[in-house]
Amino acid sequence: MDSNRIGAIAESAIAAEFVQLGFHVLWPFVAERYDMALDLGGRLVRIQCKSAPMRGDVIVVRARTNRRAPEGFRPGTYTADEVDVIAAYAPAIKRCFAIPIETFGESGSLYLRRSAARNGQRAGLHFADDYPLGAIAQLEERCDGIAEVVGSSPTSSTLEPAHAAQTVVGAHEFRNRFGWYMERAAAGEAIIVTRRGKPHLRLSSVAPQLGLAA
Repeated sequence: MDSNRIGAIAESAIAAEFVQLGFHVLWPFVAERYDMALDLGGRLVRIQCKSAPMRGDVIVVRARTNRRAPEGFRPGTYTADEVDVIAAYAPAIKRCFAIPIETFGESGSLYLRRSAARNGQRAGLHFADDYPLGAIAQLEERCDGIAEVVGSSPTSSTLEPAHAAQTVVGAHEFRNRFGWYMERAAAGEAIIVTRRGKPHLRLSSVAPQLGLAA
């Protein structure tokens, strides 16, 4: 099967599931970097669709692209300036997933595990059940949460660097991946946990507050 047909199948499956979930799906009138968009309470979320092959029990999701250039096609990866979410359809199991573009590293590839590691490791791993297509609705919650957290106290009252990364996560996901978020917080990332769409608690490294950072 050629790549165009594979891509069309993935896009159709993703769009169909979005519609079944009650989302308003929009298509660009002219060619854009994204395949479709969702209207989430007045905010447009740009979606790039991908077909995701399986490697054993792992789903391989790629945010890679080939751009036209004077020398031919130039390989690269999608960026947050172009798309908000990579929606992936895994034809082997007929399931769709939604991964925020900032989750991808420089390689442009993400590996979603369908089962736990044999050694019990969770930190640094991504699990398929954490990225259902319907969870894309949390993007609006995340944006609202970030705005409320930032506005809740003056910038001068925080002891963290202005460039420190900040992640907003729902309480359910936080409980499921507690160890992973603890390690991210220890590395300097601020974790904001929401409950019913509102900021509920903040997890961050204790070292900056005690002046222990090297």
